[in-house]
Amino acid sequence: MAPPVLRVARPTDDLDALLPFYRDAIGFEVIDGFEDQDGFDGVMLGQRAAAWHLEFTRARGTAAGRAPGQENLLVLYLPDAAGWAAAVARMEAAGFAPVAAANPYWDRDGRTFEDPDGYRVVLQRGSWP
Repeated sequence: MAPPVLRVARPTDDLDALLPFYRDAIGFEVIDGFEDQDGFDGVMLGQRAAAWHLEFTRARGTAAGRAPGQENLLVLYLPDAAGWAAAVARMEAAGFAPVAAANPYWDRDGRTFEDPDGYRVVLQRGSWP
């Protein structure tokens, strides 16, 4: 039996504002998208060969609002030190400055960035144990 594919989905008020963060700065690919599917627009980002992807949707006529708190995290483990440094530099070059993590654990070996909706992504230098 094939392993499941994980889709993490969340709403947004502005799909276009998220693309520079997730596509250009983080480096995810746009792997699919849709417009006006029963009143929803959406985009899926990730890596084509991966068993996961992110989906961002906008419901027409409905406000999604901002992240409910600073601990709504997406953590990306980057085991190669040079790759981690390049990822942080790419975020900063795209205009996204690191923010202090609510949990100081993430500041020890990582950098936290906030997307336009207030959700946070941690670029963690290291591998998942």
